[in-house]
Amino acid sequence: MSEHYFTAEPASAEERRQIRVPLAGQTRAVQVAGGVFSPDRLDQGTTVLLNHVPQPPPTGDFLDLGCGWGPIALTLGLLRPQARVWAVDVNARARDLTAVNAASLGLTGVQVAAPDDVPADVRFDVIWSNPPIRVGKDVLHRMLHTWLPRLVPGGSAYLVVAKNLGSDSLQRWLDEQFPALDTTRLTSVRGFRILQVQA
Repeated sequence: MSEHYFTAEPASAEERRQIRVPLAGQTRAVQVAGGVFSPDRLDQGTTVLLNHVPQPPPTGDFLDLGCGWGPIALTLGLLRPQARVWAVDVNARARDLTAVNAASLGLTGVQVAAPDDVPADVRFDVIWSNPPIRVGKDVLHRMLHTWLPRLVPGGSAYLVVAKNLGSDSLQRWLDEQFPALDTTRLTSVRGFRILQVQA
């Protein structure tokens, strides 16, 4: 079975390299490596998310769930340097890359953490995520049950999901599982849906 980017400790060769990607309106140099999600470029789903979500509030606690090498967390940090941005991933290599990239961009507000290392009392004003749909529904649903209830009142989560990977069924599941949250389709772009989940 081939290694998955959801692996906690990737065994594949790291082979770090630098690429240039558009983040927060400018092209920026970042470090990437194998064994993490989308190691060669800014993937299409994340691009759709970053181009179509509303601007985050000026400050607060923000969450990038499944940060990979960090494009979402880095964008949040660049847009809102006064915020605390939690970049969370089970993949140790992804966390290390995000930390390196945040440091190289001078983003002192980005906090990189494994899921269990985020303090239990932290609540989030914003969650932006390109969730790991391919890990399977059980893992995905556990992730969402863990993190969506941690939105502050009035906070919003934005999840980008490919239509052909079940965005519509995920929206129905969110409606069923979280009746106290308001789930709507924010937009649909190039085969991707952005779901907004509002507390």
